[in-house]
Amino acid sequence: MNGDQHERLRAHLTDWLARHEAELVTLRRHIHANPELSGQERATAALVAERLRAVGLTPRLLAGRNGVICDVGAGDRVVALRADLDALPMPDIKDVPYRSTVENVCHACGHDVHTTILVGVGQVLAELDRAGQLPGRVRLLFQPSEERLPSGALQVIAEDGLADVQSIFALHCYPQLPAGYAAVRTGPITAAADLIEVRVQGPGGHTARPHLTVDLAYVLGRIVVEVPALLSRRLDPRAGASVVFGAVHVGAAPNAIAAEGYARGTVRVLTHDGWRVLPDLVPQLVREAAAGTGAEVAVDYVRGVPPVVNDRATTAILEAAARMALGPDRVREAEQSLGGEDFAFYLQHVPGTMVRLGVGCPDGTEMVDIHQPGFDVDESALGHGVRLMVHTAVAALTAQAG
Repeated sequence: MNGDQHERLRAHLTDWLARHEAELVTLRRHIHANPELSGQERATAALVAERLRAVGLTPRLLAGRNGVICDVGAGDRVVALRADLDALPMPDIKDVPYRSTVENVCHACGHDVHTTILVGVGQVLAELDRAGQLPGRVRLLFQPSEERLPSGALQVIAEDGLADVQSIFALHCYPQLPAGYAAVRTGPITAAADLIEVRVQGPGGHTARPHLTVDLAYVLGRIVVEVPALLSRRLDPRAGASVVFGAVHVGAAPNAIAAEGYARGTVRVLTHDGWRVLPDLVPQLVREAAAGTGAEVAVDYVRGVPPVVNDRATTAILEAAARMALGPDRVREAEQSLGGEDFAFYLQHVPGTMVRLGVGCPDGTEMVDIHQPGFDVDESALGHGVRLMVHTAVAALTAQAG
């Protein structure tokens, strides 16, 4: 796109947001107040489809009716935009009118924001298409089950979500940046993330006679402490591997040694090479840490997601679009994080990039991080997200024409 085309698009978005931004806020608050867990996003998907049909589009529900695929425009040039629909199994502790009405379910990762933005993007693109100003086809992917395995990205791909797509883009809420800013990165931006469960067993017994039994609290303590340390000595430090146990359980009585216990956690690594070796290496380290204790040890290692590796060319397109949409001084370089994202599965099929969208308060008010029960956003980020993704889609389609 040339400068005049970008300016016309900016003006169109300014006019559209003046008419519809309040509707976006209302939609986001409704989704936030009515969250659905991974795999159960049927009401959210139905609402998304309803909003898209209202502007003349023909959305298609996934087979499980918990996700939506919708094309805008026509032609052989196809760009995909992805949003995720699911919420997290945790309470919402905010004192706001749109607080979650579902006990222990909360949009604490910002997927309500992602979904609302993509609905708005679809509505804008539909207007552009009717005016003959959309230079190709944009596929909107509203994906279930980003927060749970098996990944909803695989479901979308299996149902032809990437058919004919030449590039794909997504955004993720980032409270560390104020609303109105974005952070981009070429190459790896997230880590691979797997799950591990270690189960230990022994005969059980009295704490007065630990020598006659197997002290499983001690065994799990060794595993939780030693496995992360051993991993740092057995894998290239540049891989950035991390094992963190979030749940450890053994016994209930203070004077009894339990007969079984478990530890559950995540295994994360920054590189594809590191990800390939972890399923064999980590269980080996668990057994080494427990060696000599007499405990029976079983390890269940579950493959999660590979790292998101942003393609250079598509990242350049998005960065240029972000500078036009948000302003040249409002685009930052993103750091790679140890968070996991199943957007990585799409990038195994087509080039693409994920951008971090600022959702923090511009005045510097402290924001709660994602995956926390008090997480919330500056809702002006909704309009900025629509601007960013519309500019990106149009720029990517224009680049394909070149």
